[in-house]
Amino acid sequence: MRHSVTQPAFAKINLCLQVHGKRPDGYHELRTIFQAISLHDSLELSFASSRGITLEIDDPALPSDSRNLVWRAIDAMRKELRLGLGIRAKLAKRIPVARGLGGGSSDAAAALIAMLRLTGRKLPIETVSQIASSLGADVPFFLFGGRAMGVSRGDEIYPLPDGPGRSVLVVSPHNIGVSTKDAYAWIDRRLTNSSSPHKLWSFCALCWSRQEGGMANDFEAAVFSRHPRLRQIKRDLLRGGAAGAALAGSGSAVFGVFRNPAQARRAARRFPKDQVFVTGTLSREEYRKALHWSGTP
Repeated sequence: MRHSVTQPAFAKINLCLQVHGKRPDGYHELRTIFQAISLHDSLELSFASSRGITLEIDDPALPSDSRNLVWRAIDAMRKELRLGLGIRAKLAKRIPVARGLGGGSSDAAAALIAMLRLTGRKLPIETVSQIASSLGADVPFFLFGGRAMGVSRGDEIYPLPDGPGRSVLVVSPHNIGVSTKDAYAWIDRRLTNSSSPHKLWSFCALCWSRQEGGMANDFEAAVFSRHPRLRQIKRDLLRGGAAGAALAGSGSAVFGVFRNPAQARRAARRFPKDQVFVTGTLSREEYRKALHWSGTP
């Protein structure tokens, strides 16, 4: 056992994202390509004298009880490990909330890994993945990072070869937030009977052809129609030299992919009124080393 551990929780972007009709369980069928980026939160776990879970967050707007995914992840691991000791967690947020960057899900995955590191215990990767999936559809991706395809609810993860390292400029407008629930409600109005899932090979071929020249995100039409400012951000990123740009997840952040940090920093000057992050893609090996996590999908 350790006295405490500190765990990074990295953000993600979706290089391609297709949303299809609802499944019998009420979730949507997805096809997506996840890519981990170096923008991250920081989670510290330590043992506590009390038997419960204490969660401290530097963002007072976020819940610190069982409504928070970090709290729920710690609780799930305590039960799985049959751990009677209390846990104190401190979460430092840097990934903006409700921007489609997966911060909450990544924090939950970081909590799962941090619990194993803190206790010195091991679990089968299948068990950890099942716990992750129960917490949220994209939480399993954050156990492995790099580049991966997500299908089903987005929780069925298939690792893909890492692409070349690229700089990523994330633009997060201060006054626009998009809840995932709202984004799905908006896109549901646009789905038709023709929205049945494509064959995986055709989806992969589509995304492969667009890796450098352009991204694809089915949420854009619905979200951009309600927030035209986000469409303008995408245009400005492309005019600023981005090889591709897209809405991040269901929004409201928009990202552009650049060949080097200097290009990304120059493009960032176009957005003086927005929160911007010059970050970069992470390979699966870089991600694994940063998380001190030996799990493999």
